[in-house]
Amino acid sequence: MVELKNEEQFALMREAGLIVQRTLDALRAEVKDGVTTARLDAIAEDSIRSQGAVPSFKGYGGGDGVPAFPGVICASVNHEIVHGIPGQTVLHDGDIISIDCGAIYQGWHGDSAITVACGEADPALTELMRVTEQSMWHGIAAIQDGKRLGEIGRAIQGYVRTQGPYGIVEGYGGHGIGSEMHMDPFVHNHRTMDRGPRMRVGMALAIEPMLAAGSKFTLEGNDGWTVLTRDGSPAAHFEHTVCLTEQGLWVTTAEDGGKAGLAPFGVTVHP
Repeated sequence: MVELKNEEQFALMREAGLIVQRTLDALRAEVKDGVTTARLDAIAEDSIRSQGAVPSFKGYGGGDGVPAFPGVICASVNHEIVHGIPGQTVLHDGDIISIDCGAIYQGWHGDSAITVACGEADPALTELMRVTEQSMWHGIAAIQDGKRLGEIGRAIQGYVRTQGPYGIVEGYGGHGIGSEMHMDPFVHNHRTMDRGPRMRVGMALAIEPMLAAGSKFTLEGNDGWTVLTRDGSPAAHFEHTVCLTEQGLWVTTAEDGGKAGLAPFGVTVHP
C-alpha cells in the first residue's frame, strides 16, 4: 500500500525537510582537510536535535548479526557509494564524501543527500557530482499525477547516458517516504521492464540516483552496511524528498521548494 498524504501532513514533512536541509548546509561548510566523519556526525546530531527533531538513521535496521545503524548520517567517502558508517575516517583534500541525512519532525520524515568535495576536487570528480545531481532533477521532473513510476528511472538513465559512460548503481534507489523513512514504492534509477504503478497526488518520494565513475557493480563492506564500488572507482549520491501535491511538486528538502532545480523543465512547483 502506498501512503497518500494531505496538505497538513505535507506541511509537517516540509518542516522535517528544512531541518535536514539546514543540517546538510552546516555539514557542507565543515567538509575540510583533517575533519573526521565522526565529527560531521556529531554536528549533524546537534543540528537535528536543536531544531526539535529526531535523527532518522540512528538505531535504524539491524538483525541477522548486523547491528542497527550507529550514525546520524551516512558518510560515504570516495569509492563508498552509500550507507557509510561515520567514524575515525579522516578527510583529505581531493576526497569526495556523500552525506545522507534524515530527520523526523512530529512523526514525519525528511531525507536528503549531497556529495561534497574536500578542498579542490579533480575535474572528473566535479563532473561526476554534477551529472549525478542533474540526473536527480531529471528524475524529479518526471513525477506527475497519472504517469507511471518507471518514468523516473527512465528519465534518470536517459540523461546519464547523454553525459558519459557512468555506472548507474542498481539494487539501491529511491523510495516512498512519509510517516516512515522507507516505504513503498521502490524507485529504480534506471529503466526496467515493469513500468510500475501510476503516481498519484498525495504521494511522497525520495529520489536518489547513485553514479559510479566506473562500473555499476557493488560490494557490501564487512560492517554489513557500507556499499562500495566493486572496481574501486569513486561514486556520488544526491537525494531530495518530493511531495506530489494538488498545486505541483514540492521538494521539501530544498530551501526554495525545488524552484531553481525544476525551472529548466517547466514543472509547476508548490507555491
